[in-house]
Amino acid sequence: MSARRVPLLSFVIPTHNRAADLRVTLGMLGSLGFDHQTAEVVVVDNASEEPVEPECALPTTLVRSSTNLGAAGRNLGAEAARGGWIVMLDDDSSPLGASGLLDAVSDAPSDVAAVMADIHLSGGRGRERGGLPEVFIGCGVAIRRDAFVRTGGYDPSFHYYAEEYDLAARLIMRGWRTAFDPRFIVEHRKVASGRRMDLILGRLVRNNGWVMQRYAPDAVRRLVLREERGRYRAIAAKESATHGFGAGLRELRRSIRGQHRTPMSEPQFDRFTGMTHARTALSGAIRPGQRVAIVDRGKNAGLIERALCELGAVVVESSKSADAVVPGSMSPGPMIDSAMAWQQR
Repeated sequence: MSARRVPLLSFVIPTHNRAADLRVTLGMLGSLGFDHQTAEVVVVDNASEEPVEPECALPTTLVRSSTNLGAAGRNLGAEAARGGWIVMLDDDSSPLGASGLLDAVSDAPSDVAAVMADIHLSGGRGRERGGLPEVFIGCGVAIRRDAFVRTGGYDPSFHYYAEEYDLAARLIMRGWRTAFDPRFIVEHRKVASGRRMDLILGRLVRNNGWVMQRYAPDAVRRLVLREERGRYRAIAAKESATHGFGAGLRELRRSIRGQHRTPMSEPQFDRFTGMTHARTALSGAIRPGQRVAIVDRGKNAGLIERALCELGAVVVESSKSADAVVPGSMSPGPMIDSAMAWQQR
């Protein structure tokens, strides 16, 4: 009997107590037209109260965990996966087509470890708001299995939130790149069940603080830690989650000295934060002395302003007095949504 051909893609999906959402996702994957020699599915049941029994038209492997590992459940999925590319999904996200994903991974240069999807929220709610040019979002990314394994996968201490930042930092430090490919489109239904804002804000301030403590260069570590605290303090106030933010901040203060520091070089950190991308994108579009308004400010807007100043641009407050407008987010989704909205004005 001949051995089974190793598939190109392994869809890895962790789930916890959301059997109905998983069922929808598996149904969508099975309808995309992948053949059994091209794709497989690995479902990681993160200790659901009622164990899931996944059904999919594609070959499917079920891995059960006795505890809820959070995002680190993806590590178990990667161990079980046979594909050369691991396509990380949530139990409420799925690709919107097969050909775009196949083209994206087939065309990826050899130094690209991860291909980020263009992630759309269902119901016309725009694009997913997280990530950076070289920091992917876990519900829609294809990662070379060998790069994932060699880099150590997800750190289980994060559980959820900012775990992608930690992994992306280690990929950069090992010489890999992450690339965005708009042909790879993912729909994220972003189910609201199980999303507790106090818990989320606590994890965000703690986990992002760990990332900066581990990887920020010595010269900017204190500054970026302060900026992260300020960012999530403001979000917590907006989301009425100040109690969770406070608890997360206390956890960060207790644990920060235990984070092993492996600082990035300045060029690596500029890639990680998106500064390199901002400089490259703006250098061919902005002239010295040009008046520029930063609109729809979001993640790392300060870096965009810094890049503009380096180019000799004059940053103005109002778009009405500007010669040009620049989206104020380094997150790919909001960046694209903002650019498209301003082009239509």
